[in-house]
Amino acid sequence: MLRLLRLIGQRTLEWLETLGRAGIVWLWAIFGLPRRGDLALFTKQIFQIGVLSLPIIVLSAFSIGGVLALQGYTQLARIGAEESVGLGVALVLLRELGPVVTGLLFAGRAGSAVTAEIGLMKATDQLSGMEMMGVDPLRRIVAPRLWGGFIAMPTLTLIFNTVAIWAAALAGIDWLGIDPGGFWAGMEDAVELWEDVGKGTIVKSVVFGVIISWISVFQGYDCQPTAEGIGNATTRTVVYSSVAVLAVDFLLTLVMYGEFK
Repeated sequence: MLRLLRLIGQRTLEWLETLGRAGIVWLWAIFGLPRRGDLALFTKQIFQIGVLSLPIIVLSAFSIGGVLALQGYTQLARIGAEESVGLGVALVLLRELGPVVTGLLFAGRAGSAVTAEIGLMKATDQLSGMEMMGVDPLRRIVAPRLWGGFIAMPTLTLIFNTVAIWAAALAGIDWLGIDPGGFWAGMEDAVELWEDVGKGTIVKSVVFGVIISWISVFQGYDCQPTAEGIGNATTRTVVYSSVAVLAVDFLLTLVMYGEFK
């Protein structure tokens, strides 16, 4: 019994220590908003994290939008409500699927890349070299990637939703023969700017971007400087980010649209 309690206490202390280190990295990096001289670094991270993630975001959005339209038409056709396909697809994408799927893809593609890059810098003593030269690696390396993730994630989510809705319209109107007026009119009448786009898309994507970016930079900065350590850190980034996105999405949905709002 004592051994079990000792083990629980040890694991708890290790978890609190890790959380403390993550908090320190967060505070030092969050106030390291790139200055005018660091604009090139910041722009480079926007490109690597955001622009290079566009192909997987666009292809996934097109597939998901088309599938939602096909499945929605199959179900709604049974009750003669085919024209509501546009409304259903828009609400599902704006409130849930858009930010969640984008977050999962963002963690798998950009988050893992950030962790591996920072971990490799640590393994090759580049971070230690910066400290010896008087350069703060948190400001030079971590902060641009952290802020780049903050900006890239909401932008990618908006692009995902736009492409997915366009793909749903292509599948519903051009392939299935849904009336274009009913498809777009139902969406226009029911979708609310703040309730659906603001809270469902913008707020969730910003929160997910903060969480994924924080996990990514910390796992890379705190990993063991070995090949195995970098691999484990990259795996933890994808797993922790995915679980966090799904768990936080449930809480946000409960607060925004549940009975506790």
